[in-house]
Amino acid sequence: MFPEVDRVLVSEDEIAQAVDELAVRLKKDYEEADLVLVAVLNGSIVFLADLIRKLPLRLTFDVIAASSYGSGTTSSGRVNILKELSLDIEGRDVLLIDDIFDTGLTLSAVLVYLEKKKPRSLKSCVLLNKQNPDRKSDLQPDYWCLDIENEFVVGYGLDYDSRYRNLPFLGVISGEAG
Repeated sequence: MFPEVDRVLVSEDEIAQAVDELAVRLKKDYEEADLVLVAVLNGSIVFLADLIRKLPLRLTFDVIAASSYGSGTTSSGRVNILKELSLDIEGRDVLLIDDIFDTGLTLSAVLVYLEKKKPRSLKSCVLLNKQNPDRKSDLQPDYWCLDIENEFVVGYGLDYDSRYRNLPFLGVISGEAG
């Protein structure tokens, strides 16, 4: 169906198991919190949807748009905030949700943006922790589901030029899939 997907890196079942395991940790860590999940559009939406259905917690969520990729496979090095928060997070426990920790630029920039809104606590959570030797930040996410090698992946919300987000697995695309 998608001939440009060279191989499946993480199966749908493996993703589901990793999200389940993360939800157990988050439930324990946030069971008494006034939790706000803040998801980074567009890549984290599939992850957010699956995760919140596994969290029997009192929570709300909002979305923010930030991007450093454009239409390429490498970060532009600049993070743009494209959509601001709608909810007031002052004095609340905030968990930032993103799809992938790659260079660290997006996560760092969004955490700085959120910190200015004076949350009670602020932590980060990503689906994928990519082992990128060119990481631009010493920051590490507080929570993550899966470690992956330094490959460009698509599926489960992650895209190449706004495509492939609908794949139920994480795959590696071959060459320039355009």
